Amino acid sequence: MSGPVRVLLADDQQLIRTALRMVMADIDDMEVVGEASTGAEAVRLTAELAPDVVVMDIRMPGMDGIEATRRITTDPSARSESARVVVLTTFDDDDYVYGALRAGASGFLVKDMALDDIIGAVRVVAAGDALIAPSVTRRLIRDFAAARPEQATARRELRGITDREREVLTLVGSGLSNTEIATELCISVATAKTYLTRLFTKLDARDRVQLVILAYEAGLVSVG
Repeated sequence: MSGPVRVLLADDQQLIRTALRMVMADIDDMEVVGEASTGAEAVRLTAELAPDVVVMDIRMPGMDGIEATRRITTDPSARSESARVVVLTTFDDDDYVYGALRAGASGFLVKDMALDDIIGAVRVVAAGDALIAPSVTRRLIRDFAAARPEQATARRELRGITDREREVLTLVGSGLSNTEIATELCISVATAKTYLTRLFTKLDARDRVQLVILAYEAGLVSVG
C-alpha cells in the first residue's frame, strides 16, 4: 500500500474517537479521513471517502455497527472496494463479534486494549495480514460449529487448490500469521503472501476470516 493508511472512525463516544484521532495524528503512516457517530453515517462516509480501514463500534444508535458493516462490505450502493472493517467490542460480547464477522468484518478489537495495540491492529488489517489470534480463532470456529452443526458431517469440498495451498489454508485456519506460516513451511514471507493471494482468488474469499471458516468447513481444522 502506497501512502498512509486512510482510517474512518465510527463510534458514538466522542472521547474514543478523539483519543484515536490524536494518536493517529502523530503517526506518519496513518491518516484519519473522517468520523462517524452512527452506523448510517459510517456507511455514507465510507462511500464518500473510500477509507482503507473503518474502525467500527458495534453499539451505536439507530443502525448498529453490525448492519453498517454488512452494508459496507456487501451492499453495491454503499460498499467501498478498498474499505476493510474492524469492529470494536468488549470481552463479553462474543455474539456481537461473531455477528460482525459474518457481516464482513475483517477482525475485531477490544476497547480496553492499549492504543498502540489498536494502531498495530489497524495496520495489520490494512495490509490484509492476520488479525485474529489463535485462541480467538479457536473460539470463532467453536461458535461457528455450534451455529452450524451439520458441517460436522457434511464437509465442504475444496477444488482447484494445490497441496501446498491446502497446507497454507490449514495454517491460516489454525490462526498463524504470514510470518508464522513462512517459518512453518520454510518459505519466505513474500511467498506465503503469494499463496494467500491465490487462496483468496481461488476460493472467492474476502479475507482471512472467511479462510478460517472455509478451513473448518473443509475439515482441515477442528473445534478441538
